[in-house]
Amino acid sequence: MSTPVATAPSVSDAAWKAIEGGYDLQVHVAPDVIKRRIDDIDLGIEFLQHRLKGFVLKSHYIPTAERAQVVSKAVPGIRALGAVTLNHAVGGLNPVAVELAGRSGAKIVWMPTVDAANETAGRAGGTNVKLPFWAEIQRDLSAMGISPPPLTVIDEDGRLNEPTRRCLEIIGRHNMILATGHLGRKEIFALVRAAREMKLARVLVTHAEFPSQNLTAEEQVDLAQQGAYIEHCFTTMHTKKAPWETVFDSIRKVGSDRCVLSTDLGQTINPPVAEGFALFAQTLLDAGFSAGEIRSMAVTNPGALIE
Repeated sequence: MSTPVATAPSVSDAAWKAIEGGYDLQVHVAPDVIKRRIDDIDLGIEFLQHRLKGFVLKSHYIPTAERAQVVSKAVPGIRALGAVTLNHAVGGLNPVAVELAGRSGAKIVWMPTVDAANETAGRAGGTNVKLPFWAEIQRDLSAMGISPPPLTVIDEDGRLNEPTRRCLEIIGRHNMILATGHLGRKEIFALVRAAREMKLARVLVTHAEFPSQNLTAEEQVDLAQQGAYIEHCFTTMHTKKAPWETVFDSIRKVGSDRCVLSTDLGQTINPPVAEGFALFAQTLLDAGFSAGEIRSMAVTNPGALIE
């Protein structure tokens, strides 16, 4: 194995050690329709140098399972995994897209993100002050007149709609991870409840503190008690979309055994992915979390989800 590269002065050896062998379940890297700071092959090399084990390639628009297979072959020792996000680019809540993703080895199926009815960034009348990079794409598509109506996973009675239920059946059959995407809290609770009833083994609540979700600690506890893991993403707090104290409180209440640390990194203006992962660990250490708790959230829990 390669010798780890020099670490940033703000990150201690203890922080790197706490995430050694870790998996980042949400990275946004090139090739992508949005400009990124690193491509997936070089990210594999970066992770290997820092003794990290692997990552899941997320795109809001394109399935990534085939890319992931290339990365894993090109960078021996790294486990790169693919995914699909059920936005309009793949037909929305499309069982065919889920089935083909499963056959291709995809590990995560995200419910709608940029095209979710709950996600107003990028749409006229949206309330987000600091818009994400993909918002410009959404506005371009709308201006071209090729933006279909936003997507929801529930019907008027608050029950899971039929296209979503069919997608969940396929997710379960391929033993993939169901991730909640940018759905709203009412949808998230309906989805997690249905997943439990349908005996899906792997459910991940996506970046719980992100503005379009903004789940309280109590809501996160409830979802965890229903069998879901709760994901906390470095970028949400790093870009000041939520205060660090909020995630500290949520992790303490939910418990490290039901939480997952991801970076959501790859943007040109944010830190390198591996460094951001370590900065996340360092911030938690400084807040009083133990190395063991961090290891559970960065190594053990994501590892169990992708196995």
